[in-house]
Amino acid sequence: MEWTIWAGFAAGLLISTVTAPVGVSGAVFLLPVQLSVLGVPSPAVTPTNLLFNVVAGPGALWRYRRDGALHGGLARRLVAWTLPGVIAGAAVRVFALPGPGVFRLLVAAFLLPLGAWLFLRTLRPARRRADAAEPSARLLAALALTVGMIGGIYGIGGGSLLGPILAARGMQMARIAPATLVATFTTSLAGAAAYAVLALASPGPVAPDWWLGLACGTGGLLGGYLGARLQPYLPETALRLLLATLAAGLGALYAARAPL
Repeated sequence: MEWTIWAGFAAGLLISTVTAPVGVSGAVFLLPVQLSVLGVPSPAVTPTNLLFNVVAGPGALWRYRRDGALHGGLARRLVAWTLPGVIAGAAVRVFALPGPGVFRLLVAAFLLPLGAWLFLRTLRPARRRADAAEPSARLLAALALTVGMIGGIYGIGGGSLLGPILAARGMQMARIAPATLVATFTTSLAGAAAYAVLALASPGPVAPDWWLGLACGTGGLLGGYLGARLQPYLPETALRLLLATLAAGLGALYAARAPL
């Protein structure tokens, strides 16, 4: 038990330090660690991951707020649509979709081409990139609602999905990262509460592994602060390539672990 607590802390610290500069909480990378290394059962791994986001999120958000990066309406629009999605996704996860196999296939099919696309667009000359405007209100709502539902089902915050999409459209990482982390934190808080309620009506392992989630989250709290502090010093191109690499690498990881 003790080794899993320290391993969870270290995993949360390392993952969040790398992912916070690009608006990703790291939960999507922590999920396979919890399943394969730390032995968290399914579907309890989902609320455990959401608990990680709740505890880890304030570290990066506090730093971004201190730097003045938490401004504008993008975060509010993302939150408004991801919240109903995460609650619906939690119900789907508990009562209709307990296994992780389909999720791995979907993540691989989505993130591999998206990461490659973002990588190629980043390497193009700036004059050939798309305009940095936000997606239309309707498209942004559809994206946020879908990502919220995916986050509710599988315990990921959504930044790993929203970030590459918005970055590939040409938006600046300094604007994307704080907004996606705000959406991740609020939806994770709602999702964790939804699972706590659903655990009362389900006989399976639905409640989170509280000690492990808190340990991972504490590491993520420190790592998120460090990553957010580093972001202003990293070039835009480096941040976009990092996000592209994380997206494609995660897609490849889940493709290798998906059932044949």
